[in-house]
Amino acid sequence: MIKDYKDKYTGYKEIIDDKLNNVFEKNVPAEIYEPLIYILSGGGKRIRPVLLLFSCEAVGGNYMDAIYAAVSVEMLHNFTLIHDDIMDNADKRRGKETIHKKWNRDVAILSGDALLGLAYNTLLKTKSENIQQITQAFTEGIIEVCEGQGFDKEFEVKGNVSPEEYLMMINKKTSQLLVSCAKIGALIGNADANSIKYLVNYAEHIGLAFQIQDDLLDITADEKKFGKKIGGDLREGKKTYLLLKALDVVDVKRDKIILESILANKGLKDDEDIFKVKEIYKRYDVIDSALNEIERYTVKANEYLNELKNKEGRDSLIWFSDMLLSRST
Repeated sequence: MIKDYKDKYTGYKEIIDDKLNNVFEKNVPAEIYEPLIYILSGGGKRIRPVLLLFSCEAVGGNYMDAIYAAVSVEMLHNFTLIHDDIMDNADKRRGKETIHKKWNRDVAILSGDALLGLAYNTLLKTKSENIQQITQAFTEGIIEVCEGQGFDKEFEVKGNVSPEEYLMMINKKTSQLLVSCAKIGALIGNADANSIKYLVNYAEHIGLAFQIQDDLLDITADEKKFGKKIGGDLREGKKTYLLLKALDVVDVKRDKIILESILANKGLKDDEDIFKVKEIYKRYDVIDSALNEIERYTVKANEYLNELKNKEGRDSLIWFSDMLLSRST
């Protein structure tokens, strides 16, 4: 059964990739379309569009009715990545040069803006009597992601950020786009109000687990599987769940100074310093705390699925949860 769900996921991912490779009806001006073809052909797990298709099926819908919507949310996701990379001045994305590095900042802003418009254009090809609600859910996802990014930038310069504030931020920046995907899929499948609510709650909680898992992998992953050096968040001085939790619980002055230096110096430079922080995380059970939070949010997410009547759809989403949270990259 697990293999069946894996094969389904792979099949849906291939459909999304094929659609993305053929989504543009023109290729000029080149300064818009070349960067977009470049980023959309860069691969990725296609988590958001597959969640949308699984959600549609979970309420008895036909996934083929949701293909255009699934493609549109992947385009939306890539729009957010282009702009995030500009704000973070990131050099690489999925092992490739970012658009603003390969071309320039102006090209990245323009192509990102165009991608958002093209995402709407693709979404509106969806045939559904609920298209107004679908478009509203899509738009709400954009607003939430932007608000989340706004809080993220605020937190970069804010002295004290609590773990609770961080969870609020990642709910907006990560979870709410997943919420939009689940809601759109359910609406295309003509779900009742209760089924939509269950899927929305599922997506919100699995999104929180997903982001904390990302934070955890950054410091605990196998570098060969991870494809990059661990501790990237610490090198950049990012406020993650683990760092904020550690700042909250560490009571030895020497350890506190090391952690506070990450923020004061806007990141760590040496591998030895990364190792010291990892040891602090272990000593104060911060890694275990993150694992517990991941499990707690995942269990809660799957509890909402128990309310769905479609067993096949419910089981596929439970498999989806496990797949997301057992990843090593």
